[in-house]
Amino acid sequence: MTPKQKGPLAGVRIVELGGVGPVPFCGMLLADLGADVVRIDRPAGYDGGAPIDPKFNLLNRGRRSAALDLKNPAAVDAVLALVRRADALIEGFRPGVAERLGLGPDACLAANPALVYGRMTGWGQDGPLAQEPGHDVNYISLTGVLHSIGTAGGPPAIPLNLAGDFGGGSLYLALGVVSALLESRASGQGQVIDAAMVDGSASLMTLIYGLYAAGYWNDERGTNRLDSGAPWYQVYATADDRWISIAANEARFWRNVLRLLGFSEDEMPDQHDRSRWPEVREKFAAVFRTRTRDEWCALAEGEEACLAPVLSLTEAPHHPHLRARETFVEVNGVVQPAPAPRFSRTPGAVQGPPPHPGQHTGEVLGDWGFTPGELVALREAGAIT
Repeated sequence: MTPKQKGPLAGVRIVELGGVGPVPFCGMLLADLGADVVRIDRPAGYDGGAPIDPKFNLLNRGRRSAALDLKNPAAVDAVLALVRRADALIEGFRPGVAERLGLGPDACLAANPALVYGRMTGWGQDGPLAQEPGHDVNYISLTGVLHSIGTAGGPPAIPLNLAGDFGGGSLYLALGVVSALLESRASGQGQVIDAAMVDGSASLMTLIYGLYAAGYWNDERGTNRLDSGAPWYQVYATADDRWISIAANEARFWRNVLRLLGFSEDEMPDQHDRSRWPEVREKFAAVFRTRTRDEWCALAEGEEACLAPVLSLTEAPHHPHLRARETFVEVNGVVQPAPAPRFSRTPGAVQGPPPHPGQHTGEVLGDWGFTPGELVALREAGAIT
């Protein structure tokens, strides 16, 4: 890994104050797109709560790690020196922590008035819950996301940590950073981004709130067209106890599914007759149980039935379509998703494997303008090791 990154953000310098979850994922996204992201880790190393070899901590891929003791004033001064040379900083501390470290927005913007300062929290920088602890599932609980996911009559289904941490958090912070960088280059002024997972996950629900306001969405999970309520937007078990997904929203795809399963339109109710959905679901389930998953996939090829196999983590990287698009790559012996989205002229890339905490301290500081004498002084002060 070198500072000569590949991608549309090449030349952008970003300081990432080490943390877990959505901020590292945001840092990964920005690095995948070419930004030179320097992660500030704790001197003794910090695995983010994951008891794994750092090579498997894929959220840290593509960037270098400098270990500085932020309780040491000399280390704080060093970070502020990096900030003077940076385009953006991202952090995920609880509100007020960065300020207590001496690295809050006021201090950083005083050092670099054009800096984009990205802040990621669950509850936001203000509000009654701002200082409360929480995790992804708590944030999506508050916004209607969790309530809306699951089957009828069952409990809410936890969508991993995709809707809060990464969808409502990391992606919105990344968009905020890139947007503010564009504005900063025009105005010469920086600003602070308050990216809260409650805000982002609520934003992800915009379509559903609109459908609900129009009377087209029931506030009871598992009874709507996109939440497993509709028999034609559903998953079904196959003869080999695997699963098939169908998403025949449009009338022509509905007709194609009926033909694939051996039904005529005359013997089935109207596609949107909700009162008959349970009956249709039972009929579909019985037929899907007559063949294996792969047999159904073979039968559906070219039929435009919006049918796909539900693949495991082991299977997904080997699917012919994903292999053809190189959706997964292998870096340092670890299979992982490739950077997204794709660019025709300035493609991104996995810039390198995840670093060990503090692996590049001297290299990073030297590349960012610290002299050998300053590095010696930082080591003598105990700010770096």
